[in-house]
Amino acid sequence: MGGIPHDHYEPETRGEKWLDRRLPIVGLLYNTLMIPTPKNLNWMWIFGVVLVFCLMMQIATGILLAMHYTPHVDMAFASVEHIMRNVNGGWALRYIHQNGASLFFLAVYLHIFRGLYYGSYKAPREVTWIIGMLIYVLMMGTAFMGYVLPWGQMSFWGATVITGLFGAIPFIGEGIQTWLLGGPAVDNATLNRFLSLHFLLPFIILGLVIVHIWAFHTTGNNNPTGVEVRRTSKKEAEADTLPFWPYFVIKDLFALAVILVIFFAVVGFMPNFLGHPDNYIEANPMVTPPYIVPEWYFLPFYAILRAFDGEVWIVIAADFLTAGIVDAKFFGVIAMFGAILVMALAPWLDTSSVRSGRYRPMFKWWFWLLVVDFVVLTWVGARPAEAPYSYISLVASAYWFAYFLVILPLLGVIEKPLPLPETIEDEFNEHYGSDHGASGSGSASASTPAE
Repeated sequence: MGGIPHDHYEPETRGEKWLDRRLPIVGLLYNTLMIPTPKNLNWMWIFGVVLVFCLMMQIATGILLAMHYTPHVDMAFASVEHIMRNVNGGWALRYIHQNGASLFFLAVYLHIFRGLYYGSYKAPREVTWIIGMLIYVLMMGTAFMGYVLPWGQMSFWGATVITGLFGAIPFIGEGIQTWLLGGPAVDNATLNRFLSLHFLLPFIILGLVIVHIWAFHTTGNNNPTGVEVRRTSKKEAEADTLPFWPYFVIKDLFALAVILVIFFAVVGFMPNFLGHPDNYIEANPMVTPPYIVPEWYFLPFYAILRAFDGEVWIVIAADFLTAGIVDAKFFGVIAMFGAILVMALAPWLDTSSVRSGRYRPMFKWWFWLLVVDFVVLTWVGARPAEAPYSYISLVASAYWFAYFLVILPLLGVIEKPLPLPETIEDEFNEHYGSDHGASGSGSASASTPAE
């Protein structure tokens, strides 16, 4: 796998050979578990296993919840209360599913920002990055539809506002909005559509996750140095890598166990901490909340959506140049989806020949400012759309686009990177000593950094 020389599965017994000729599943599992992995991976590489666990947990709890849920505007809210009060363990299922979405998005944001810092999107991993961004977009769609199902006040009005964005698309928007809703407004047809899609999309995500894992197993893992594993000989490859099992499996499972202790503490003691109080009131189309706040993981892009109102000069210019086709509402939609698109285009926008941010002194400052910017967007997305929050969101949104469209391309031209290590083995030995860098999977002293 990945062109890195290593030992492949060889069936020994007659039964193993018989199965391997007909269905080489054992060999596939063996080669996956024993894949050579850069031995200098740090703790930021543990979120892959967290994401896989979250996906399986969401699918399992979602199937059980769907057995007791009623997609009808008169019964949806009551069916959720029935799950909470009458179904055995129903409260745990719902709170695990509800907070599992938050853990899922927290892990995916850390996963994405790790990729942005260490240049995991650069050649030859562009396809891996694009698949990851597709998974993220499908996650957002799945989570939005799931948020509508409890049929609380925020569920109803959130669905009304977000589906209304599609209506802002010129010429075809009204048709798309009607198709999504199943009619002119959020109603029974909407609940049925959203339940069906909320149930279906996780399995599409699962398929993409398998392709995503296949993709990075083909190209090999990136690592904190950004230096590729040597592939000229098996001996050199073993000096740069360790087998995924047992070293990284145990490390990932340990990290997952720690995260799950915190997660189940939240589920058990503060399960509604991240929820909005208005969503515990049954949906009422006749009563509009003071302001609509989506779930926290939507807030950065919700802030970008609201930042470009009719008073912003670029919106005024777009409205004038397109004869009113691109108005403030449509411009906000373009900005929101464009904020995700520029992330997906990072492999082509970053012009630096150095992959890892560890060796790019100027890049570090701009990257950490981007992280702060993302936190600010999350915070301001939950504030009312009025001064001073509207100005803060506009500045933060401008920096988000400037980072990807201006700063990344320029840094590749003007930045002078630090010297790179020759090999992963050299960098590892420099930090942990040559005794830790003994080649081969049999070295009990081999370890992975915890930076």
